[in-house]
Amino acid sequence: MSHRWLRPVLVAAAALGACLALAASAAAYSLPPANTQFDYQIGGAYTPLSEVDIVDRDRNAEPVAGKYNICYVNAFQTQPEETSWWRENHDELLLKKNGRYVIDEEWNEVVLDISTTAKREAIAEIVGGWFDSCAEDGFDAIEPDNLESWTRSRNLLTKANATAYATMLAQLAHEDELAIAQKNTSEIGTAGKNRIGFDFAIAEECNVYAECGEYMEVYGNQVYEIEYTDNGGVRNFEAACSDHGAEISIIYRDRDVLPRGEGGYVYRSC
Repeated sequence: MSHRWLRPVLVAAAALGACLALAASAAAYSLPPANTQFDYQIGGAYTPLSEVDIVDRDRNAEPVAGKYNICYVNAFQTQPEETSWWRENHDELLLKKNGRYVIDEEWNEVVLDISTTAKREAIAEIVGGWFDSCAEDGFDAIEPDNLESWTRSRNLLTKANATAYATMLAQLAHEDELAIAQKNTSEIGTAGKNRIGFDFAIAEECNVYAECGEYMEVYGNQVYEIEYTDNGGVRNFEAACSDHGAEISIIYRDRDVLPRGEGGYVYRSC
């Protein structure tokens, strides 16, 4: 008996299976609720206000029960307190020029060397382990910071290096059933969502630099904006609220994102 009739059935079944697999993958992680109040706590964890729906905390902090929790990971540079660990264990993965570390001087962070596929894979294995811990702890999403570190690399890194590495990170996050944010870097345009695989955007000071619309064109109302007290001040925050506060989440924070109760702490939402 001929089984040629089975071929189109099997092809159709395979296509359906692929579609179902993609749908299952997409459904495996949840996106943050759009245009709801969020709190940015990467400078130290504290009890959020009851009306807050989204909390963003450092990967070493605990998520908040009943909230959508975003895990902050410095994925492109070293945290200052972890630089010695990188030097002792993975010095070859730290970016150097003429034998000296390339440093983001504003935050005293060493830039990670993502210049080659091998180095990107090695760093992604380390950072991916942090993603695993975020998932195990109960976080819902990842915020990988310093995507634009190539701009501070003294011309040693390129945007292509950053997007290639970010694509690895997006895949790792999704494998852990975590959504992943594009952090700043509006200049990558639609590639952030369409090529890299970012799911939403966290945009610092986009009103100051007149680029909020660029994020909204890509991510719609799943943009989470932070304006700071030391760059434009409260008038800038209020202007942002007036202009697009009905469409996306906007908060106003002190530059050091201090915990509530500490001197200098500022938090407002619109």
